[in-house]
Amino acid sequence: MKETMVETNVTYTIQHLGKIYVIEHVPAHVCRETGEEYFAPETVEHIQRIITSDRTPDRVIETPVFEYS
Repeated sequence: MKETMVETNVTYTIQHLGKIYVIEHVPAHVCRETGEEYFAPETVEHIQRIITSDRTPDRVIETPVFEYS
């Protein structure tokens, strides 16, 4: 199977210290066939700096949480 990568922006979610963070417009390479997202090391480092900083979020959302049972 031939994989075709496209450069695009994605929404990245991460859980850190019991909180869920949503980072929008993150540059990524995405495989058209599998949907797998790949990030440059600099991008990952930037995301880590965002979530560990004292920066005020651009907005806050509320999301439901369910137990799988």
